[in-house]
Parts: sequence; C-alpha cells; structure tokens
Amino acid sequence: MRVKIALAEKGLDYEARPEDLFGGKSDLLLTSNPIYKKVPVFLHDGKPLCESSVIVSYIDETWPAPALLPSTPYERSQARFWVDYIDKKVLPINSIWKASGDDAMEGAKKEFVEVLKVLEGALGEKEYFAGDAFGYVDILAIPITCWFLASERFGNLKVEAESPKLSAWIKRCMEKETVAKVVPDPEKIYEFVINLRKMFGIA
Repeated sequence: MRVKIALAEKGLDYEARPEDLFGGKSDLLLTSNPIYKKVPVFLHDGKPLCESSVIVSYIDETWPAPALLPSTPYERSQARFWVDYIDKKVLPINSIWKASGDDAMEGAKKEFVEVLKVLEGALGEKEYFAGDAFGYVDILAIPITCWFLASERFGNLKVEAESPKLSAWIKRCMEKETVAKVVPDPEKIYEFVINLRKMFGIA
C-alpha cells in the first residue's frame, strides 16, 4: 500500500503483481527478496528493492517531483526517525486483537493508546506530519490505520476519543484519491481479523 500510494503521488504508471502469501510464494518473489521472502518488492530496470520505507525513499529520489521528503537534511532525518518509530511501534500494535484474557487485553490497550498519543504529539497542530503537504511520513503511516477499527472493536475503545487530532488526520488522508483507492475498507480488515482469530484459536 505504501509503495502504491507513493507511485500514485508521483503520477507514475506501474504493473502490480499480487502474491498468494498463504498458498505459495512465486519464484519471482523468492529470487527478488531471498533474505526475507516477503512483499513488497519493487522492480525497476530489472533490479529489485525490498522494504516499503526503502522503496518509497528510492521512488522519491528517482522521481524528485513532487517531493515526498522534506527539503532540509534535518527535516528529512526527522521524517526517517518517525518512520522508524512507526515500523517499530505502530506496526506491532495488532496485539489488541491477538490478546487472550483480561490482563493481556488491558496491557495491549494501554500500549495502543500510548502509541497513538505519541503520534498525535508528533503531528501537533499540522495538517500532515511535515506541515501543509501530504508526504513521506503520511504515506508510511496511513495504510496501518485500516487495522485500527479491529483494535477499537476488540479493545472497546475509540481512536477519535483517545487521539482526536490523529483521527482527523486519518480522515484527511482518506479524502485523497491516491490513498482512498489503495487502503482497504476497515470493515473488511475487521472481518479478516475475525477469521485470523479463529485460525489462531483465540476466543
């Protein structure tokens, strides 16, 4: 999703090849990403690139306009810091719907809300993480939010109540065509999570 949004923001055409990650990975994926053997992989001029944050940076450097990363070295470094935080702290917050038992659920909810508030602090009063323009951090963060509905329902909480500014940012991003056509309906993700819980034997 991150890579598709970045390509759309640049106005670039591309060929997308879906992978059956449960039924068997293609030889192209396995040879293009032999270390992690996972998506996404971006092929440009026959050369593979892996990891979404790396790919989005490459896209921004290869096709500079419109810029996704900020213009100054300090601001670019700050953007990369927040993307690292998102990958380490926001991506793993699916622990709410994985939680089994009251204590585990309460711990997962507390962690989820803490992460939301940290992100909201980084956003501040700005429209987007870098200011007035949708950019690098927004692209890396917004796809993860489609999982928030599942966390809300299983955790009996509301993102809007806990972090209203972050909730408004999500709505703002989803109004962009480049985002809306890529990020799936949270209701479908919720249904998917219900099935995952059944697979994992979580009551």
